[in-house]
Amino acid sequence: MKKTINLYKTIAAVGCLLLTVVACEKDFSTIESEIEGIKDFTTAGKVFPSIMYDKKLEPVQTNGLPSNLLGIYFDKIYGRTTANIVTQVVPSNFEFNFGEDPKVESVYLSIPYYSRVDGSDSEGNNTYVLDSTFGSNDTYKLSVYQNNYFLRDFDPGTDLTEPQKFYSNANETINFDNYTGELLFEDDSYIPSNNPTIITEYNEETDTEEEISRSAPSLRVQMFNPGDFWDNLFFFNTASPGSQTELSNANNFKNYFRGLYFKVEDLSGGQGNMAMLDFSQGTIVVNYSSTISTGFDDEGNPIEGRDERKITMNFSGNRLNTIENSDSVKNLINTATSNTDTNNGDTNVYLKGGEGSFAVIDLFSGNMEDDEGVSVPALDYFKGKKGKWLINEANLVLYVNQNEVNNSGQEPDRVIIYDLKNNTPIVDYFLDPTVSTTNPLYSRVNYSEKLKRDGNNKGLKYKFRLTEHINNILLRDSTNLKLGVFVTTNINLTQNASVLNVPDEKLSNGSVLSPRSTVLHGSNPSVPDTKKVKFEIFYTEPNNN
Repeated sequence: MKKTINLYKTIAAVGCLLLTVVACEKDFSTIESEIEGIKDFTTAGKVFPSIMYDKKLEPVQTNGLPSNLLGIYFDKIYGRTTANIVTQVVPSNFEFNFGEDPKVESVYLSIPYYSRVDGSDSEGNNTYVLDSTFGSNDTYKLSVYQNNYFLRDFDPGTDLTEPQKFYSNANETINFDNYTGELLFEDDSYIPSNNPTIITEYNEETDTEEEISRSAPSLRVQMFNPGDFWDNLFFFNTASPGSQTELSNANNFKNYFRGLYFKVEDLSGGQGNMAMLDFSQGTIVVNYSSTISTGFDDEGNPIEGRDERKITMNFSGNRLNTIENSDSVKNLINTATSNTDTNNGDTNVYLKGGEGSFAVIDLFSGNMEDDEGVSVPALDYFKGKKGKWLINEANLVLYVNQNEVNNSGQEPDRVIIYDLKNNTPIVDYFLDPTVSTTNPLYSRVNYSEKLKRDGNNKGLKYKFRLTEHINNILLRDSTNLKLGVFVTTNINLTQNASVLNVPDEKLSNGSVLSPRSTVLHGSNPSVPDTKKVKFEIFYTEPNNN
């Protein structure tokens, strides 16, 4: 029996060896088919010319985003950017049973921040740190108004066949300040907090407020009820509130109550702060009571019993950001992009998210010396290596101009590179296995490395791997298309957002949602060679001596 087992082990080992040999034979055959006359291999790297220059982003589409920015961001390079929000609000269902004589008791708005657990307190409760916050920790004025401007679903300019697009400059084209209704909340010194959201309830027996739930940090505030606003919204002051057509379905309700306008203002002259909010999990809860019994006490005084009920509304309708750049932001971007050198590339290249700017990169642009020392077009030289080179790796390195950047700790950790013709990330993005949905900062880091910083936390460089993109140009005759480099707050967010009046231009939602910026060294001859954009290809070729 023991000999039989050993025999089986030997057969298995031989089988594995044969499989390995066959696999190696296949790999070798593939390599040999791509490189003619292979005998010995040598590996090398070569730097190819490329140019990089600025391009301005016109107002960008801000509805249909997975999250929204709220607050004031002060950038030491560019200046101030303000983000407001306009959103529709819809009841979670329309099967109302208001009971008798309903009256609103309180209304709470709750919208989560993005956060993560970073420990626990002395009682074992989770403590949190906020993610996706930008800038300083200065306060600003936050006001929440009733919005009276209707956010339509479809564009009448397309005969209502395409969804309506709203853009970052909506406060210039619409100006929601002209459509404000009742003031429903106001705080002159608002600032996001990393404290957990604690909900309490009054206990009549103990005459105290008791904690009934605890959750991650959120913008949670009690809303005003001026002139019985919320009672009137649900027709509580009428004989039959549940029969109103405005409360019969979502479309009727959105036209009747057109939502909320979150407006931020700088009162202190400080640097403000900006945070990303998860409206998909946000709610407005209207707590109300209804009569369940009436009668008299022993002394003949009237008494009334009431039960507690609630209406939950969510933000499932249209929602948009207005992004307002200060004059200093506009002037810097306009100056940089109006002097663009598309032949040699710019000296400095300015990247800013949202309604900002991005970099255009043209690989293989220019001449280089061929193997005989003759100056030839770089792309022709590269394509001449088809069947002679195997591409091991192709890298693009972009260097931060540390003399221009003074945003220590606020520089964008991630940038994304796009095929500008097809408005999609390059193929290497999709082939990168390092995908993380729970921590996007470390997602797809093979394709696009996180910003490398120096000992003073100042950015040094960004690095992209373009290996398969370059292989497609060499082996499959793909077109050498221009690429775009954009700031992004989340490299996983690649759904396209439109650019106003530029139909062929798109950017990712992750770029729309980033207020951050940086300045890169470009490709202009005035840039030192050690700081210029560097496009390098590492390859294997035969040694036929």
